[in-house]
Amino acid sequence: MAPRDLTECFQAETAGRGGGMVFQLYVPKVKKDAEGLILKAKELGFGALAVTVDAPVIGKRDVDDRFKALLDYEAGVVAQDSVTHPPFPGEEAETLRGHHCSSFEWSDIAWIRGLWGDRPIVLKGIQTWEDALEATNHGVDGIYLSNHGGRQLDHAPSSIRVLRDIRLRCPDVFKSFDIYVDGGVMRGTDVVKALCLGARAVGIGRGFMYALSAYGTAGVLKAISILSDEIQTTMRLLGVTDLKQLNESYIDLNDLESSTSRHLRVLSKI
Repeated sequence: MAPRDLTECFQAETAGRGGGMVFQLYVPKVKKDAEGLILKAKELGFGALAVTVDAPVIGKRDVDDRFKALLDYEAGVVAQDSVTHPPFPGEEAETLRGHHCSSFEWSDIAWIRGLWGDRPIVLKGIQTWEDALEATNHGVDGIYLSNHGGRQLDHAPSSIRVLRDIRLRCPDVFKSFDIYVDGGVMRGTDVVKALCLGARAVGIGRGFMYALSAYGTAGVLKAISILSDEIQTTMRLLGVTDLKQLNESYIDLNDLESSTSRHLRVLSKI
């Protein structure tokens, strides 16, 4: 799809939703190149900016590499040079770095704020309670707990664990801005757990992608219906009649910690 076609799609989407769309920004390798992206997103009417902070480099993704190799093989392309001639020092690192900025710092948020104005800014990819706390010092409107679907850093903490850590170690963060979360959310019970721990909203990726791939729009609508039913069933079983009633008292935080520890012990034996 051509950039012009994408622009027209964005214009139609933002117009139809009244500015309710979020633009996810990957800061380019040359940091200043982000300026054009930010201003264009602002011009198109995006309501908020999500600055990705968990991808300074592309993680090692074996499935992606195998798929690309399969496509090359089927097309008759053989990358002989990479097999017989190892890269010179520095070449491999440059390739792995990809197109993302590896030097993005907390101080750069003020620069982005100057370009974006008073519309909401969310930091996407926060993975520690310490960074969640630090974010309160930089004028952002929210943070998004995510480990990029587990595809960046091996054995990175789950988002639900980071959410739990924030609840236990620095609960005042919830008073500063909204916290969003994704990662491993497949059932309505997962959504309720995150809401109980203080999440403002929960993101779901794979579940909807599976539904879309198999059944198109009808599949997505069915997936939403299933999730809605599961959430309502969970609330009824908890004796809750309103989402505002959900709180950490409905979650066994000790069990959450022990189950995470058990999972880590299993991983260490693999």
